[in-house]
Amino acid sequence: MTAGGARSAPERWLPPLVAGFVAVLVGFTSSVALVLAAAQNLGASSAQMASWIWALGLGMGLSSMGLSWWYRQPVLTAWSTPGAALIAGTSGLSLAEATGAFVVCGLFIVLAGVTRAFERLMDRIPQAIASALLAGVLARFGLDAAGAVSTAPLLVLLMALAYVLGRRGWPRYAVPGVLLVGVAVAVAQGRLSAAALTAPGLGAWALPVLTVPAWSWQAVIGLALPLFVVTMASQNLPGVAAQRAAGYRIPVSAPIATTGLLTVLLAPFGAYALNLAAITAAICMGRDAGEDPVQRWRAAFCAGVIYTVLGLAGAGVVQLLLAFPRELVLVVAGLALLGTIGNGLAAALSDERQRDAAVITFLVTLSGLSLLGIASAFWGMVAGGVAALVQQYRFRTAPPEPRPPA
Repeated sequence: MTAGGARSAPERWLPPLVAGFVAVLVGFTSSVALVLAAAQNLGASSAQMASWIWALGLGMGLSSMGLSWWYRQPVLTAWSTPGAALIAGTSGLSLAEATGAFVVCGLFIVLAGVTRAFERLMDRIPQAIASALLAGVLARFGLDAAGAVSTAPLLVLLMALAYVLGRRGWPRYAVPGVLLVGVAVAVAQGRLSAAALTAPGLGAWALPVLTVPAWSWQAVIGLALPLFVVTMASQNLPGVAAQRAAGYRIPVSAPIATTGLLTVLLAPFGAYALNLAAITAAICMGRDAGEDPVQRWRAAFCAGVIYTVLGLAGAGVVQLLLAFPRELVLVVAGLALLGTIGNGLAAALSDERQRDAAVITFLVTLSGLSLLGIASAFWGMVAGGVAALVQQYRFRTAPPEPRPPA
């Protein structure tokens, strides 16, 4: 501590830097294989797949840095994971036609932002349902972390012990301690992927590859519209819920429009859909990102810097992140999100009048239900909203007819 009680620069920036790194680690390793599979399904070459990582990394990095700096609140963006799954299952479209669909999807997102239609929808969602929605999205990571004991018992148990001891002795650095313990145990067990660490081109700078969009109604109807729907319902919806559950009232429309505009600009290079983050954003909004909530924007800013570096370095650095054992990533994510899950459940269940609706939202979201290609977060909100409406709606009754005088 410096004179006057002010913290030094390392003390101010170390927790958010670690939280930002953990967010990027979880975000990349959990779904980058799906993104590359989506590009490959469209016939992308190795250079074009590297360009996808370049465009997505740059889009996420610049938007996270810019929005967090502008609002001085944690705003983290991400690629659309369900959107990648949708693209990976698409058939009959060329890469050029799909690129045209990406541009159209970006225009739809911009329209949702500038018209404030999505913001008005979010304003109508009760806080209890939004908190339950977030807890349901994040609880899956806690369950996956617990389940990792079956495949890597020593690694998981030692990381859990490090977390418990860290929370008791050095709470601000508990998650960094867990990460260091996990890496040390993984190295001792020989669980770091040698193939990823020795891959050719590791750390090489990526080059953007332009794909000229082609336009077809088939691509607009078959890909652009579904991609827009799943991105808004499965990504932006829980993203806003994560912000509000953490106590941040960040404007909705402008960040949504920003992600749509960046999608339009970077789609010809592979940025198929950018959106607000939920799971990784929650990591940057928790206490591990800093004791002072006002300063936690630094975590999202740091994550943006790391995303930008990863994008510029291309798939080589992604291979480095993939060297971490899957169990290590699951445990770090689950423990980093533990406080946010607890806070979400506490807020969801605090109002007894909305408790049933909140529990329904939580369970449906946690179930992993997918209908019409839309993930469980949307259906959890729908189920909880219907339950709240039925329970709280007051039916109007006709006034009693006046009795005739006796």
